[in-house]
Order: sequence, then structure tokens, then C-alpha cells
Amino acid sequence: MAQKAYLVLENGKVFEGTAFGHIAEATGELVFTTAMTGYLETLTDPSYYGQIVVQTFPLIGNYGVIPADFESPHPYLKAYVVREWCQAPSNFRSEGDIDTFLKEQRIPGICGIDTRELTKIIREHGVMNAALTTDPDSVDREALKGYRITGAVAFASDKERAEVLPEGEERHHVALWDFGAKGNIARELAKRGCRVTVFPSGTAAREILETAPDGIMLSNGPGDPAENTGIVEQARELMGAGKPVFGICLGHQLMALAQGGTTVKLKYGHRGANQPVKYLPTGKVYISSQNHGYAVDMEHMPENAEATFVNVNDGTCEGLGYRDMPAFSVQFHPEACGGPLDTSFLFDRFMQLMEGRI
Repeated sequence: MAQKAYLVLENGKVFEGTAFGHIAEATGELVFTTAMTGYLETLTDPSYYGQIVVQTFPLIGNYGVIPADFESPHPYLKAYVVREWCQAPSNFRSEGDIDTFLKEQRIPGICGIDTRELTKIIREHGVMNAALTTDPDSVDREALKGYRITGAVAFASDKERAEVLPEGEERHHVALWDFGAKGNIARELAKRGCRVTVFPSGTAAREILETAPDGIMLSNGPGDPAENTGIVEQARELMGAGKPVFGICLGHQLMALAQGGTTVKLKYGHRGANQPVKYLPTGKVYISSQNHGYAVDMEHMPENAEATFVNVNDGTCEGLGYRDMPAFSVQFHPEACGGPLDTSFLFDRFMQLMEGRI
């Protein structure tokens, strides 16, 4: 017999559904993603550390579990919320179903609730904390309101230095500073002939520069960017070394903080594979994949930077270029997988920057 589960929101709203995956209690920051595909990438994206993720698409798991598509070896989210999960996936690459995967990874889930109503609540009231439980009366409402995500980058980053070899002949050596990096960032660099050295988040700028990289990549990652004061100091040193630097998502925010900018928390963030961004130099609009709850404040940008991309929906900062150094960054994911690859040309731009062609 299916076990009942409850999603308790900090505003007092309770959703009753059915438990699936691992049966356990969980507390986290409740967010939603509008992606229609890529649920495996969502489940294994370290940027979801500390969060309870709601999928707005009503049927999840229809192509099963495909380890080759994972962005990291295991999930980082606290719990998973879906309208319906597919019990009979169909895909020649599938190696299992999502319920079994969540059980193996000890991630609790809830299905059978109105995810449309839930998403509308988040959009109207903003991101809030929630608890997944089998006993709603046991939830400490004050403790729920006080939940905060802390230490996210240190937890999500790899603890050891690693090497990713290039596909074909080596053209460049790139230092990838890992704050919770999605695996496809290194794959996109390797595809372009880059040998990638992956550095843990706690690595000093001096150690990275000692490996003589041709370029430096600052990865995506979870949590509040302003919490990472030590990393911001090291990023300032890296950016001042004269090497080409490319930042993605959290890396974009940390670069802005390192140059004197500020960041703000968005009401409900941008999470999904359908976010339109405008490239300001040309006015062209691209569809991008995104997963972030913070943004660089357009009112307090670094003095040496200019906005290159903005979000078409809300006008928030989606990209920066730096006038006095070979550095640029974007808030979205040009390596998107699954998602649109409209902006993958930014990796080619990084290659050109390392080759001195721009």
C-alpha cells in the first residue's frame, strides 16, 4: 500500500501526496524548475544543494535513469516533488527507473500533488522553506522558517584536484575552479581540445596560477555568492593575473563581487531551459538554460564592467564583460544539457581569447 506524504510550507500550506523514492523527513528551500526534459541533469546538478525541487512538467521519469547523462556522481538536492513519475520508462539507454534511483541515493520524493498550484504559490510569495514528512503535525514551524543553506560551495565542490584529458590534440590547458561544477563544462572544454585541471573551491589563486593555465574557468555552484568571502578575495587575485577568465552562474557572481559589485536574491529565481536572454551588442535573443536564485545587482555593478546580456523577462543581469582585463561571464549555462545550446559559442569565444584572437 502506498504511503502518504506531506509537503509542509513555511506559510502554513500543506499538500498531501504519495511518498516515493527514499522514505525520510527532509527540510529545504523550495524552488521550481520549468524544464520539460533534463530531469536527470536536475537531480545531479550540485547547484540544487539544500533545496527541495519541484518539477513543473507533469510527468517525470519517462526515459528512465541514464548515468552517462549525470552532471555529478550523485544528487545534492534535499527532496524531489513531481505530479507523476513514470513507472515504465522507455529508452534504449535507460538503466532503471527514477523511484529506484531515489531510493538508492536516499533522496525522498512526493508525487500526486498539484504542482501547478504549488508553483503559483512560489511565484506569488517567493521562494520559501518547506518540509517533506509523513507526519505533518511533527513539523516544527519555527525551525522550518529558520532553515538556511550554508557552507554550500565547500560541500558541493570536489575535494581533490582532478584532470580531464582533451578529445584529440591538446590545444590549451584550462584551470576549472570547481564550486559545484556541472560535468558538461569540462566536457565542452575537452571537446575543443582543452586539457582541464579541476581545482577544489578552497584552492588558493597562487596554486592555480602555478600550473600555468592558458585560461581560467569559474564554475557554477550552490548557495549565496556573498557568503564566499575567501573565494572572492582569491578570485580578485586570479582576475588580476592577466589570464583569460570565463565565469558561469555562481562563477559569474563571484567575479562581479571580486571587482566591487553586489548580488541580490531573486524572488523565485530562474530555473529551467527556456529563459530568454538578450545579447546587448546585437540585440539578438537567445534561449538559455538557467539554475540560480541570486543575480548581480544592475544598480551596483563593478565600475570596470558592462552588461553584455540581460534577462528578457525581468531585466536582470545575465552577463558581464570587463574593460580592463581579458575576462567575461554569464549567469546562464552555455554548456546546457539538457537544454538549448544557443549560447555554446561562448566556449569558442573563450578559446579565441586564449589564442589572442579577440
